[in-house]
Amino acid sequence: MKYVGALGKTMALSLSSRSLFTSSYKSLSPLKNPFSSFPIRQYRILFVLDPCKYNNKTTRYKLPRRRSSFSTHASAALQEAPAPNEKIVLPTNESSDGLLRIRHTCAHVMAMAVQKLYPNAKVTIGPWIDNGFYYDFDMEPLTDRDLKRIKKEMDRIISRNLPLVREEVSREEAQRRIMSINEPYKIEILESIKEEPITIYHIGDEWWDLCAGPHVETTGKINKKAIELESVAGAYWRGDVKKPMLQRIYGTAWENEDQLKAYLHFKEEAKRRDHRRIGQDLDLFSIQDEAGGGLVFWHPKGAIIRHIIEDTWKKIHMERGYDLLYTPHVAKADLWKISGHLDFYKENMFDQMEIEEELFQLRPMNCPYHVLIYKRQLHSYRDFPIRVAELGTVYRYELSGSLHGLFRVRGFTQDDAHIFCLEDQIKDEIRGVLDLTEEILQQFGFDKYEVNLSTRPEKAVGDDEIWEKATFALKDALEDKGWSYQIDDGGGAFYGPKIDLKIEDALGRKWQCSTIQVDFNLPQRFDITYVDSNQERKRPIMIHRAVLGSLERFFGVLIENYAGDFPLWLSPIQARVLPVTDAQLQYCNEVGKKLKASGIRVEVCSGERLPKLIRNAEKQKIPLMAVVGPKEVETETITIRSRFAGELGNMSIDEFISRTKTASENRTFL
Repeated sequence: MKYVGALGKTMALSLSSRSLFTSSYKSLSPLKNPFSSFPIRQYRILFVLDPCKYNNKTTRYKLPRRRSSFSTHASAALQEAPAPNEKIVLPTNESSDGLLRIRHTCAHVMAMAVQKLYPNAKVTIGPWIDNGFYYDFDMEPLTDRDLKRIKKEMDRIISRNLPLVREEVSREEAQRRIMSINEPYKIEILESIKEEPITIYHIGDEWWDLCAGPHVETTGKINKKAIELESVAGAYWRGDVKKPMLQRIYGTAWENEDQLKAYLHFKEEAKRRDHRRIGQDLDLFSIQDEAGGGLVFWHPKGAIIRHIIEDTWKKIHMERGYDLLYTPHVAKADLWKISGHLDFYKENMFDQMEIEEELFQLRPMNCPYHVLIYKRQLHSYRDFPIRVAELGTVYRYELSGSLHGLFRVRGFTQDDAHIFCLEDQIKDEIRGVLDLTEEILQQFGFDKYEVNLSTRPEKAVGDDEIWEKATFALKDALEDKGWSYQIDDGGGAFYGPKIDLKIEDALGRKWQCSTIQVDFNLPQRFDITYVDSNQERKRPIMIHRAVLGSLERFFGVLIENYAGDFPLWLSPIQARVLPVTDAQLQYCNEVGKKLKASGIRVEVCSGERLPKLIRNAEKQKIPLMAVVGPKEVETETITIRSRFAGELGNMSIDEFISRTKTASENRTFL
């Protein structure tokens, strides 16, 4: 099956038993929509895998080494999907102005359909998003059955081929018309529009809305078979919990039916990989209502994977000259005044607590602590660079409606590190961070990135000279590395330029993980200095950097990247020992003890017939099964079944240990 997707370019996918259906997720900046005052999340579909042309270069996308995605236990969606021979183009809003117009018009058509069916419904905003569109309504709660009614009404409107007509009116006339139809939310929207004149779009002579466009010429330009209403959800007006709860209807729209089918196919695969479901099925983690939303409980199997991640991270950091730190979870509130967090970040911080008439604060960041450790003594220019790193848990206030599994939580562990260096060391240190980032991410199977370099915003601290020097150092390091990157002009933090890196998972989705930020602000706020070669006090440069971002979020990405089917070295349980009957159980326990003593993560399971034990191991995605029957007991051997390579035959325990450890150390499969 051939799918072609585009990110402004065309990319090819061959879906066969040897390739992997992929997609891309991306969170972008807010859309320029005058009717929305809060950011809109965007999603971008991208289908890739075969060797293909991209950015005028030939890129070979590695096939997954594991075969589980295409075993008899693979997703039914992947196995049973039809395999048309035609190519299907999946454009984006950026690559196809026509698609953007279709999606924006679909939002208006949907709103018109809703108000025909539910005359008391009040309309608010209806923007396009990367997969389609949505519209918010103040109305009674909707059900899936209601969505079917709305879609049928949309189909009727589309079939009537009604014209989309643009009209310019004065602000006073727009206000008069809005009040005449009793649309209170539109009055608030009108007040937020600063441009003149006010533009209105009509669908025929039956419905209109404030809108800047663009739209298709007539509703008949929309292919009604390429549209689907996907879901309904609650959404506060303007994202404010103190304002009314609205009904948000999401829809997807494409240029033709084949594109819609390809998108829905991807959506099913993404659903199969949902880390929340897999986390529950494999007993990896939970979020307990009794403890509070957004607080993660790592279960034994999940904790083992976290332990492996942390050990890998610490080992590489120590090899590259970092000193490890552990710092407190709370500090006096005054510390966050000095750092500026109380001025710039207060809405994301938990309330302060009073202890013995002093105010304390749960930390939202680790940076001030690392600065305090730097300040404990006077440093010489000969001491630089100074590199410190910490797996530090931080706490941030998030609205309950924004919490999402491991991806949006209230307590998480950052793989934080800070480098204190001289100005002429910035480039080399940034290059070192890029090398370290690549090494760590490749350990976990990520080798495709999107890189952005963000430059000085309008409001910034630090003089022009140091900004220019730091920005050129970041550029030089990226170019030395040979990584292509995009410039986000003016997108840097107020305290310095930065590099952001997004990793691409098995579905082609992009996840923001790594960041490198040059900081001129905290050294100044905390008045940290060093003594230079002339015995004068100078201020060092501070570099913030994280590779994984947050352990919780990175774990969620790992789960979805592997669909819970972790490689041998990362799997929480590497092998299960299975007896044919209970008569072999004692020998199985002896085998299990020997494997554990050799460092292999193993468990012995019994109490069921062997076929069910094997099925259970497959469901739990155990890489290796050691089957023991009378013959194995007699010969003191085990028969190995690999989830990735099938039957491996009979072997001694020592041979199995040796091969398993070698495969685990080399990040390969047995």
